[in-house]
Amino acid sequence: MKTSVTSQPRRTGYWLQLALTLAVCAFMTVPVVLSVLAGLTNNIFVGLSSGLTTRWLVEVWSLYRNTIFLSVGIALACLACTLVIGVPAAYYMALRRNRVTRLIEELLMLPVAVPGLATALGLILLYGSLQGLRTSWVFILIGHVLFTLPFMVRSVLAILSAIDIRTLEDAAASLGATRMQRFFTVVLPNCRQGILAGALMVVTLSMGEFNLTWMLHTPTTQTLPVGLADSYASMRLEIGSAYTIVFFVMIIPLLVFMQWMSALGARARRHTPDAVAESIAPLATSPQTTTRPAAETRHA
Repeated sequence: MKTSVTSQPRRTGYWLQLALTLAVCAFMTVPVVLSVLAGLTNNIFVGLSSGLTTRWLVEVWSLYRNTIFLSVGIALACLACTLVIGVPAAYYMALRRNRVTRLIEELLMLPVAVPGLATALGLILLYGSLQGLRTSWVFILIGHVLFTLPFMVRSVLAILSAIDIRTLEDAAASLGATRMQRFFTVVLPNCRQGILAGALMVVTLSMGEFNLTWMLHTPTTQTLPVGLADSYASMRLEIGSAYTIVFFVMIIPLLVFMQWMSALGARARRHTPDAVAESIAPLATSPQTTTRPAAETRHA
């Protein structure tokens, strides 16, 4: 009797949680589904009874395909820049946790805290007089790097702080590894999870960034989100919805691929019995590092 009485509230709580979860999922997905249907419908005001078509997708591709290629190129260039700048910066801050590095970390978050329009206005005031740069897609890239760099730095820094990178550094240095060898053979393999997480955020944020891009773009450097807003403002509603479909087709496979890469890396790390031993094993057998004293390496 006691078991049935206590199980009844549990079943009630389970169904309430399930109903709440389904309601939240519907709240988030129903507008997306309706937008997709609008892009495949002959006349959205008539509804599905007007028939389905792909002509709006063809029209979007003919009008805005340059914005798609430009957005992909800027996102990949932004990822490359944040990797080259953000990973070494996170490595440096993980080794030297003091007031200066914490101040740098907080300053890096300013472009995220400040509205994108304000950041774009500052860039225009600083570089707007450079006509060649102002009309180039590189100007948008600079803004995207400023906006996304903190996400790469924070992701990598969190991983490096969790694995005690200083211990790995000392173990590699005791085998005679140079600073560059330690960075490429020890640091990078151990922070790949943070790099993948940061890359996921950088690419998706760059692809979907609108506020900053809207201020920085020119008629010849229109990106995908700006083109999406333009299509909703100046074209038929069906074309704007078809543009949304194109955006989903571009971003969803990328998200799935990067999530798969992140899960694959996490699975491989769980099956690694000793990350430190794995990282420094190549250094122990390297003829270039075994002959160099540890004291000399630390002095260098």
